[in-house]
Amino acid sequence: MNNYFVILAAGKGKRFNKDKPKQFFTYKNMSIIEHSIQKSLESGFFKKIIVVTNNSNILRKLINSKLITIIKGGKERSDSSLIALKYLKKFNPKNVFIHDAARPNFSFKLLKNLLRNLKKNKAVVPIVESKDSIKYKISNKIYNLKKKNALLTQTPQAFRYKNLYSIATKNKDKISDEATLFINNDLKIKFIKGENQNKKITFKDDIISPKTYFGIGFDIHRLIKNKKLYLGGIKIPFHSGLKGHSDGDVILHSIIDALLGALNKKDIGTYFPSNTKKFKNIRSPNMLRPILEMIKKQNYLINNLDINLICERPKVTMYRDRIIKSLSNLLFLDKNQINLKGKTVEKLGLIGKEKAIACEVIISITRYD
Repeated sequence: MNNYFVILAAGKGKRFNKDKPKQFFTYKNMSIIEHSIQKSLESGFFKKIIVVTNNSNILRKLINSKLITIIKGGKERSDSSLIALKYLKKFNPKNVFIHDAARPNFSFKLLKNLLRNLKKNKAVVPIVESKDSIKYKISNKIYNLKKKNALLTQTPQAFRYKNLYSIATKNKDKISDEATLFINNDLKIKFIKGENQNKKITFKDDIISPKTYFGIGFDIHRLIKNKKLYLGGIKIPFHSGLKGHSDGDVILHSIIDALLGALNKKDIGTYFPSNTKKFKNIRSPNMLRPILEMIKKQNYLINNLDINLICERPKVTMYRDRIIKSLSNLLFLDKNQINLKGKTVEKLGLIGKEKAIACEVIISITRYD
């Protein structure tokens, strides 16, 4: 196992943030650079990991492994890469992987594929196809490039150390990746399939992750004679309906409370007080509508909801599909994102004596900034 992994992290990332290098921003619960450090360590493929940075004080607080060495970087990316290659010479490496710290989402599978292809090649570089139309400007003229012929290179890039060292020490130009050295010297590169998720983080927008929140809702109403029964927005044939200031729809009331909980708002009674004549006999879909508007205005989307309807009768299985269809229409949500289960209480209490119906809901919403 004479393989070495170099992480280039000396850049200032001014396009990302002028006050702090991007590699030290938090992404998926750890700094961007820690993802690359952790994966290279956990892979077990590397004898030593070299981190090239001009912020060693910050980095030392994050690192606790004898396999990792921190060295000072250069002014440009190509300078830092060369510094690392010269430092590694005393270890006499067989293979070296060069990686940009701004790509935290590469996989173990990619590392393994690079290493496997390096057995019969001197340079192995992952590529992906461009999803965009590409133009190329020369002087004042713009040319169209064929998208299918455009190769977008990624890192890590894997090399036989001696071959890369030889051409890197002779290079006088600034380069954006080590594959450029091989191309400029007309040397063969084995291109392999890269990973779409292995994107380079350049701007702050690249790591704005959607935030997910959860809410719990619960409601219970007594059953009374001579009132229509509404569950999930539809009328259910039954001998009694649910007592309440509104139509008493425990499913929709629980959903409303769950949504309000996920939004960190107060309960349903705050928005629809039972002592206000305005809401007397209001249908629950009309109560749901303004809450959904609140969700929309704050850039949330509903991911899914799970419902427990707690009653002896009516039997939920008889009306499950109709209720889910109704909720799908009311919530503008795919039916597959809605689950409805029926629960009994073994004849215990008011619910067991068919004098009440209860409902509990768990809901998930996501905010997209």
